[in-house]
Amino acid sequence: MARRCELTGKGPMTGNNVSHAKNRTRRRFLPNLNDVSLQSETLGRAFKFRISAAALRSVDHRGGLDAFLAKAKDTELSDSALKVKKDIAKAQAAA
Repeated sequence: MARRCELTGKGPMTGNNVSHAKNRTRRRFLPNLNDVSLQSETLGRAFKFRISAAALRSVDHRGGLDAFLAKAKDTELSDSALKVKKDIAKAQAAA
């Protein structure tokens, strides 16, 4: 399973562990990923995503999953999130 946020595309970063003696060894900084169910008001159902804690706060700040996906770039979204975005857009166009 890829350690990548499905909504923001945030992934692992690299850096150094630095000891008191200034010895440097490579390490990875992993994103804080959580399994969550987000509700779509337009489609009336929940979708499961593996997203970072920062993305969860962004979804709340923008007013829900539908509003977040409307502003999100397609290149950052996972395949499943992109499918949900297109379904939401199709349902809003029909309504």
